[in-house]
Amino acid sequence: MCDYSLAEIPSRLAVEGEQLVVHRFSTGSLGLSSPCPSTSKWWPARQTPAVCIPPGARLVLPDIPKDLQQQLGVGATEEVTFVQLSATPYQYRDAVRFSNGRDILLQQLRCGQQVGVLSLSSDVFEHEECQRHKEEYQHTFLAVRG
Repeated sequence: MCDYSLAEIPSRLAVEGEQLVVHRFSTGSLGLSSPCPSTSKWWPARQTPAVCIPPGARLVLPDIPKDLQQQLGVGATEEVTFVQLSATPYQYRDAVRFSNGRDILLQQLRCGQQVGVLSLSSDVFEHEECQRHKEEYQHTFLAVRG
């Protein structure tokens, strides 16, 4: 759910339909966070909480950098599945799997990369629900970009 490298960082579970970004935390590791960090009294004022994703969750990555598109054989926007590649201690494990079967560790994504949460379920989910979240995310993302 959250990489070992983020164990000391406050965290919370993602919410379906939410927009996240790849963020460099104080540990130096990359992970997911809200683009607008919470001002909750539960987290230190200057510490952004990590947002954890369960394995099997469906995500959308818009604006994938061209070099990663070429390296991975993917398009500019892709639906992906969140996976954990290893159970080995002290090794990065959080990754996304593209429909072509290629995996990339979150550590290899770019800071600021947008990530939309389509579904947190690792079970087979209804196509209509996933499509609704995708359309909502795309509408919000395009509105933000202007």
